[in-house]
Amino acid sequence: MIWNIIDHRTRPYRWKRVNAIIEATEHDNSCIDADQAEETPPLVIIDHDRRDDVSVREAIHWANQARCPVTLYIYDATDSTTALHFDFTERRFPETDSEAGL
Repeated sequence: MIWNIIDHRTRPYRWKRVNAIIEATEHDNSCIDADQAEETPPLVIIDHDRRDDVSVREAIHWANQARCPVTLYIYDATDSTTALHFDFTERRFPETDSEAGL
């Protein structure tokens, strides 16, 4: 089930063909100002899954069928989606503990 959507498209009016990635929403817990999702049991959690060349509607339907709460990331339909995703997600986290308020 979708709990959050992050849209990284540079062409936001393109909906026929996108790439989609889902991750358990609890992955966002350590981000600054994030709502806190409860931990999902290890046998149920979705660490990472991807669908390419789907419509936005198909991506939403797929993500809503997930077995745990997920964040749906939407990207333009390019081959570099995985690299972009991990670059974007890496930047979610502070570079030092002091930035996180620890």
